Amino acid sequence: MVNILVVYYSLGGNTKTAAEAIAEGCREKGAEVVMKTGIEANQDDLLKCDGIAIGTPDYFSYMAGGLKDFFDRTFYPTQGSVTGKPYVAFVTHGGGGKAIASVESICSSFKFKKVADPLLIKNRPSKNDIIKLKELGHALVVSIKK
Repeated sequence: MVNILVVYYSLGGNTKTAAEAIAEGCREKGAEVVMKTGIEANQDDLLKCDGIAIGTPDYFSYMAGGLKDFFDRTFYPTQGSVTGKPYVAFVTHGGGGKAIASVESICSSFKFKKVADPLLIKNRPSKNDIIKLKELGHALVVSIKK
């Protein structure tokens, strides 16, 4: 069975809604999903998963501090053990969406493997956005099953 970690941060609920849609898409493809906020997730979660979905709101064109905390705490303890781990990313925003650059930069430092283009969701995810988020979850699981 494929194990997916969905790690995100959300204050207003938009990113949590997006994370739930990604998780549902992963489950639709037969994956087992662990969903945690960046503050809750730890190095064991990262080491155990086969792939990771990463989500954040855009705060001042940067990822949320709660997600950055996850990366800060897990980088050195997992270095070399997560190289090539498949990932997808998503950002909710009110008109910017530039936070994706900070997420992708850190994922590059971890040497994760990007398996699909990131999704930038303006405001609360629409029905169409939910479909795209589920498809992003599908793409993550399918990339691992190959």
